[in-house]
Amino acid sequence: MNPPLAVGQPGAQLEVIAQAHARSRDFGLRTHEAPDFHPLRHNLLLDLVERNRSLYSHALPVMETLHAQIVDTQSMVLLTDSNGVILHSLGDSDFVEKARRVALYAGVSWAEADRGTNAIGTALADKRPTVVHGGEHFLHANRILTCSCAPIADPYGKTIGTLDVSGDTRGFHKHTLALVRMSAQIIENHLFSNQFADAVRVRFHARAEFVGTLFEGLAAFAPDGRFLAANRSALFQFGRPLAVLDRHPFDALFGTPFAALIQHAERAPGECMTLTLPSGVRVVARAECRVRPTFVEAGSGSRTQQRATAHAADRLATDGTVTPHAQRAVTFADLDTGDVKMADVLRRVQKIGGRDIPLLVLGKTGTGKEWLARAFHHESPRRAAPFVALNCASLPDTLIEAELFGYQDGAFTGARKRGSIGKIVQADSGTLFLDEIGDMPLAQQVRLMRVLQERSVVPLGGSRAIPVDVRIVCATHRNLREMIDAGTFREDLYYRINGLTVTLPALCERTDLAALVEKILAQQQRDETGTPSHVSPEVLELFVRCRWPGNLRQLSNVLRTAGIMAEGADAIRIEHLPEDFLDEHAAAQPQISRQTDQALPAGTGINADSDDAVSIGASAARATPRSPARMTEWQTALIEQTLARHGGNISAASRELGLARNTVYRYLRMRAAH
Repeated sequence: MNPPLAVGQPGAQLEVIAQAHARSRDFGLRTHEAPDFHPLRHNLLLDLVERNRSLYSHALPVMETLHAQIVDTQSMVLLTDSNGVILHSLGDSDFVEKARRVALYAGVSWAEADRGTNAIGTALADKRPTVVHGGEHFLHANRILTCSCAPIADPYGKTIGTLDVSGDTRGFHKHTLALVRMSAQIIENHLFSNQFADAVRVRFHARAEFVGTLFEGLAAFAPDGRFLAANRSALFQFGRPLAVLDRHPFDALFGTPFAALIQHAERAPGECMTLTLPSGVRVVARAECRVRPTFVEAGSGSRTQQRATAHAADRLATDGTVTPHAQRAVTFADLDTGDVKMADVLRRVQKIGGRDIPLLVLGKTGTGKEWLARAFHHESPRRAAPFVALNCASLPDTLIEAELFGYQDGAFTGARKRGSIGKIVQADSGTLFLDEIGDMPLAQQVRLMRVLQERSVVPLGGSRAIPVDVRIVCATHRNLREMIDAGTFREDLYYRINGLTVTLPALCERTDLAALVEKILAQQQRDETGTPSHVSPEVLELFVRCRWPGNLRQLSNVLRTAGIMAEGADAIRIEHLPEDFLDEHAAAQPQISRQTDQALPAGTGINADSDDAVSIGASAARATPRSPARMTEWQTALIEQTLARHGGNISAASRELGLARNTVYRYLRMRAAH
């Protein structure tokens, strides 16, 4: 992938947009053309999703996390295939209708040939992260949008789709592209780990604290030490393209015999060792391998056979019945952290645990409705059976039916040969959690009502009813009674799902914020070693003043990001918090001093809001001095010390810092001028 369009360099952006507009005219488009309202038909969209099943399944949880970070910003998150056709979208309900007016929904192509200059199509054309804002769109109809998009590549560097955030131009934020790029990288890393689950994987970085984080390099090797693939961070650290690395075995890339790596991994699993890249940069690395490698001559075997084996494993993981990663059981005790309103909800829900009474959970987005549903399932007689969740708002209308009710063999061209049993049958004997039930289309409401009445389900394309025994838990942030009056929710279904109704309090209404922070951080410490176990008094004071529109989900995301930035520190401090969070709540705490406002060396020419600034801030976050007044002095020393340690080698220093070489060169020129 090429570098992102340079924020803070308007000339470069203008040139890119001009070239994209020229391509749009060459496609025969006209600026005043109306959007195409002819998306793929239901069966063709399902077919397309199935062909992109691996991308789709790995992107979905990342999209949900990204949406939680931008919730209530008049925007939506979109996933496309390699041709720019939207596979899936998540959006603020008040923006979805506006998006539909410009055909921004599943099944529609946003390639440049169809939509002219836009972030999705232009990112695919230029093969780099792209922002297209307002009037930069070619079609006038799309100029109500501001869009940030990043291509997604498979482990071999082939672009397989894009991740995009599109929203109202009035909500434009220059940091959105950074969030999108990070989310795309998370998806790529998940795809990488899945595809090479049985290979020898090496996680590495020049800074030890970055191993195990989003910024680590990932490289996969065959059992005999031959190179298979590497992620973007690894390619950057190697300083070589994938095609060149393809010819190098482990020994040549890391300066150590492959057997020594495996012996270390077996003798001290999970522990790191020091390796040396061809550039001379020393990195900290950790090896992972499920199958004991066989040491043969590096020239034996077939590269094509290795890749075929990896692809076959990937197909098995995505084409058959997938066993999800084990998730720690949630209990009522976990959710009872001292708030009176929450304690009352738990008391009422516990009373129906052993009864066949449906549960309806109300509450704003992010208040923990699924956590309550999981605890309800875990502490019920059905705990040994599956808990199956489906977010009705996260799927296009055309896919909810197939996901919920399943489909028979041959129901859709190109779909799974064995068909799909659907979420209802998966939950047999257990609990089915339907989140955002208010977003379920009326046609599917009718089918669900029939299932609840007859306790059986007929898959799409089938004729035989399958008996099911499921406990239903539904949740929504909508007012279902108002929807019934408006004719958008069935009254008979409402009374079927409304056995006991409880309302979860918003985070700003709860009195147990400190306990929640402590519990979330304790969980994060189990997942991310080295993160702090508490926040500073200043951070807690800021948290108390916040309105938390994203509720617990937003709090969890803020703490997770801050925890990574604060690895190695004794506590999460103001400078570790995400910038967009600080911007949003600056009015609540005017004395906040953002790290990036003061972190860069005077005279470097580095824009504090640029990608360079984000990168250098991330590289140094673990060692950030507590006094903002000393930040400039400290960062200048950091760059100079790194250069000195590598004997003035610009390439080696930039790799360790995680900066482009041009950034370091620009710093040197500015320093010489002073």
